[in-house]
Amino acid sequence: MPLVAHNHIPTFERLRSEGQIVLESAHAVHQDIRELHIGLLNMMPDAALRATERQFFRLIGQSNQIAQFYVHPFTLEGVHRSPEARAYIEQYYESFDQLRNEGLDGLIITGANVQGANLANEPFWEPLIEVVDWATHSVTSTLCSCLATHAVMQFRYGQQRQPLGFKRWGVYPHRVVNRHHPLVINVNTLFDVPHSRFNDISRAQFEAAGCQVLAESQQAGVHLAVSADGFRIVFFQGHPEYDTISLLKEYKREVNRFIQGALTQYPPFPEHLFSLHTRALLNEHRERIERALDRGREPPPFPEARLEHELHNTWRDTAEGVVGNWMGLIYRITNNDRRFPFMDDVDANDPLQLMQHQAGLDCG
Repeated sequence: MPLVAHNHIPTFERLRSEGQIVLESAHAVHQDIRELHIGLLNMMPDAALRATERQFFRLIGQSNQIAQFYVHPFTLEGVHRSPEARAYIEQYYESFDQLRNEGLDGLIITGANVQGANLANEPFWEPLIEVVDWATHSVTSTLCSCLATHAVMQFRYGQQRQPLGFKRWGVYPHRVVNRHHPLVINVNTLFDVPHSRFNDISRAQFEAAGCQVLAESQQAGVHLAVSADGFRIVFFQGHPEYDTISLLKEYKREVNRFIQGALTQYPPFPEHLFSLHTRALLNEHRERIERALDRGREPPPFPEARLEHELHNTWRDTAEGVVGNWMGLIYRITNNDRRFPFMDDVDANDPLQLMQHQAGLDCG
């Protein structure tokens, strides 16, 4: 079943306009279909707040048809907001206190923009720990995206992210390295994932924390890993939720930063994203910008609309497969009462019985 429009957040209408099925709440209550309640902790800054919200709503709605999905967005007090963004959040987002009381079946935590090297110095640090500690005891599974992965690896496992010395930025090929884990069953064993980050958690760090690596890239490193129990925490280091044009828009922002003087060097292309033809068009645009700046003139506008149709999405199908598997596994083991994480016969330390199954194989 599709997403359920249980409030008036504009994202639902946007998704309908794209052709996605969104069920009205009044209609949903008349269907004898189980509900799954997924929290979305959106820590992205104001400029990316609604786009990130749409990306995850879209990914949830297109990934699995087993239940009615109620997505509950919320954010943290420690994230700085403009008056406009705060008004939007107050109108459409829920509070953590409310969700803690009512419960969630699953939780997604987005990335965030940070100012310093040590995440423990960020204003959202303590509120985020509070959410994750609650989820550890009360939510079936938590999916961490990019910066959230780095934060959880630091405060829960003592593994601090390491600076790359450059921006890992582009779309990279990955391979599944554990084909038997149910999160990656029936998904492509070779697939692409967008990345956009300056820091990295290495395979050695994930393994030192007892985590299992499920998918990685020779160039971009680990993308998908899970906690030692196999499911309670799922780690994304890339951005499979990205839209086809997300990296193009990010490149546009970097070009504008160069024009404004915030960057001293013209930004490089995101890797493995643009065709030779697109690169040629962007190089011509760069030349026009540099000529305009040299002459003290207004630079030409970025040709975003002209380039959008030249991009190809090579990651969405696998992203939907992994997230669909994640929600399907939650559906299989979560309690009917969303205030509790598991059915009575589920072992919280081995919720998918993966360790029990492995022990049986070892004995055999």
